[in-house]
Amino acid sequence: MMKKTLIATALLAGLASGSVFADEETAELRKIIAKQQEVLKSLEKRLNETEQRIEATADQVEATSSNDSLFANTTIGGYGELHYNNYEDKDAKVDFHRFVLFFGHEFSSKLRFFSEFELEHSLAGDGKPGEVELEQAYVEYDYSDTLTTKTGLFLIPVGIINETHEPPTFYGVERNGVEKNIIPATWWEAGVALNYKASPGLAFDGAVTSGLNVGDDYKIRGGRQKVANASAENLAYTGRVKYTGVPGLEVAATLQYQTDLTQSAAGVDEAAATMLEAHAIYQMNDFTVRALYATWDIDGDEAKALGRDEQTGWYVEPSYKFNEKVGVFARYAEYNNEAGASSANAVESTSLGVNYYLHENVVLKADFEELGGAKDEKGFNVGFGYNF
Repeated sequence: MMKKTLIATALLAGLASGSVFADEETAELRKIIAKQQEVLKSLEKRLNETEQRIEATADQVEATSSNDSLFANTTIGGYGELHYNNYEDKDAKVDFHRFVLFFGHEFSSKLRFFSEFELEHSLAGDGKPGEVELEQAYVEYDYSDTLTTKTGLFLIPVGIINETHEPPTFYGVERNGVEKNIIPATWWEAGVALNYKASPGLAFDGAVTSGLNVGDDYKIRGGRQKVANASAENLAYTGRVKYTGVPGLEVAATLQYQTDLTQSAAGVDEAAATMLEAHAIYQMNDFTVRALYATWDIDGDEAKALGRDEQTGWYVEPSYKFNEKVGVFARYAEYNNEAGASSANAVESTSLGVNYYLHENVVLKADFEELGGAKDEKGFNVGFGYNF
């Protein structure tokens, strides 16, 4: 009996001891679980914060991508030029001659828009020397790899500088007198044009546009209407062929016909007119030569009486570029807006000058010019220009 009592006592003591141990283990487990719950809550909090940051970043990326998509196919550019002119017997003048902005947009790989907005002579308005002009605004469409059309307001395909006249692309502070007074650059009209690439290096241009309106003085440059509520009684028809198949060579010729250069104005004789222009550019290494000839043949007794039934000009311009920074040129030119009356009315121009390129798109210019024939003066010009 005593033995059984001892055994029972031992069992009870063991159970009590096991219960104590179990309570201690349970308490320890609870502590571990509590710590793990705290860790889980911390991780959950960090995860929520990370998700919020990711969502905010995604929203920002989406907004940026949306903004980029609005302007991804839109381009902005422009050019400008400042001139200082100092001629004998004339007051020296400084003029920010042109400030131009380009805006373009590509709707698709085949359809695009281009425009050119210009402020001339820095200040425009009543009694001010300048003008605000829309020089180009057209839509261009590629029907194929060889055929492209333009619709709207665009530059006439003629001459060397009419379509490409950014300051770093030519020599001389001012544009040459032949293309200014005979062609007359810069010359734009409204209408429809096409360009056909017949073969590598051979292209044809054709255009049906508004035309000049010379009034009763038959001055070609004064006949530009600039598509400003322009009279369109008589349209103009222009064709050009251009060949660039030989490296360094460009040869082109333009023919334009207008049924009446006076736009059927009352009290003025009808004056059909034909303009012919041809030019060549040849570049061999650092040496380039440009040559151009342009002439107008205008019908009508009134134009003939003024000697303006024929208006003609030409020039030759060799140039040499020593390096990427410095280039020099010489130019001899003659133009006559009254060639139908006498060759004595011709203006002769001899120019020498230098271009210094701070960048391929930023140029400093200086030249000396002597005028003879119908004009007798000489002087120098200094300027700078840029395009981007």
